[in-house]
Amino acid sequence: MTALALVPKLRRMVAEPTNTPYTDAILADEYIEIYPVPDSKKNDPDSDEWTPTYDLHSAAMDIWEEKAATVAARFDYTADGGSYHEDQRWQHCKKMASYHGARRRAQNRSLTKDVYSVSI
Repeated sequence: MTALALVPKLRRMVAEPTNTPYTDAILADEYIEIYPVPDSKKNDPDSDEWTPTYDLHSAAMDIWEEKAATVAARFDYTADGGSYHEDQRWQHCKKMASYHGARRRAQNRSLTKDVYSVSI
């Protein structure tokens, strides 16, 4: 399935039903496509036989983290006899980022040791 075809699902995961601020192209190119994963036949993304498969939970986590950053400066206050709890938005965004972060696919990384030779 193409990244663009997965945009509606990602929009539901991050509660972004409109193109503001995330257009379909931005969601596909800058969020979904940066998280390719092996397909159901275990073909790696760099394989010619790979069927496009992506980790939407990782993409959703990134977006929720961005949303948290946009509301981080808000704070609770009392005015005109009412209490306003502006930090609840930040708490919700962080909770959703954690939710999707816990569901993202595990990734393996290969580490190599560089051996340096020094001539004296």
